[in-house]
Amino acid sequence: MTENYLDVHIDRDVAVLTLNRPAKLNVMDVATRVRFAQTIRRFGTGDVVRGIVLTGAGRAFSAGEDLQSVPTSYDEIHEAFATFHDITRAILETKVPVIAAVNGIAVGGASEITLCCDSRIGTPAAEYYQPENHRGIIISNASSFLLGRLVRNHAMRIILASSRIDADEALRIGLLDEIVAPQTLVDRAVEVVGQWNSDPRTTALHLGLLRPRPEDIEAAFAREDDAARHSWESGAFTEGIEGFWASKNAAPTAPTTSN
Repeated sequence: MTENYLDVHIDRDVAVLTLNRPAKLNVMDVATRVRFAQTIRRFGTGDVVRGIVLTGAGRAFSAGEDLQSVPTSYDEIHEAFATFHDITRAILETKVPVIAAVNGIAVGGASEITLCCDSRIGTPAAEYYQPENHRGIIISNASSFLLGRLVRNHAMRIILASSRIDADEALRIGLLDEIVAPQTLVDRAVEVVGQWNSDPRTTALHLGLLRPRPEDIEAAFAREDDAARHSWESGAFTEGIEGFWASKNAAPTAPTTSN
C-alpha cells in the first residue's frame, strides 16, 4: 500500500497542503506528486476554498525527488518529469491564489514547484538549492521559463553554479516576496489569500491575465523533456547519480536528496 505523505486541512476557507515526510526532508515519490496535482485541482476550482497554501512539515519545504527510487530508464525519467510538470500545470489552472509557504530548504523540483505559485513567503530558514547541473539531471516544472521570469539574469548563476540561495538573497532577487517568523508562516500565507481573493469572480480573471501563458509553459516542458532525453542518452544522468551516492557515502552530512 502506498503511503500518503500529503496532509490537507482547511484554515479560514483556505486549503493548506503539507508535504509530510520530515524524516526524509519531504522528498516526493511519483505517487506523492500525482496526489499533489490531484489535490490542487480539487481545491483549485474555487467551489470549496478561496485559495491554496503549499508548505512542508519539519525543517524542509521539500528535498525534491527521492533519489533512492531514481529512474533506471528513459521511460521512467519521462514519467518522473511528467508528474513534476503536472503539478505546475495544476497550479496554473486554478481559479484561486496559490501561495508557497517555504518553511525551509527547497531543493530541485520542489524549489521549481514554488516558481509557478502566485506568491512565495518564507521564513529566515528558507533556502533555494538547484543542484541538477552538478548531478547530470535536467531542471523541470517549466523552470527553464519561470525562473528567468522571476529573477532574470540570476537564473543562469542559480542553475549552472548550483548556488544555494538563502532567504535574504531570495528576497532580494525575487524568489521570495516576504520573510516572516516561522510560527506565523502559514497564518501569513492564509491571510494573504484572504486579502487577495476578496471577490473570487474578478480574482480568477486577474490570475488568468497575470500568470504565464499556457503555451509558454507547454513549450518549456517540451524543451526540458528533450534535454532530459539527451542527458540520459549521453550518460550524464547515470554518472551524476552515481557520483551523488559516492559523495554521500564519503560525507554522511551531505544532502541526501534532489530532483
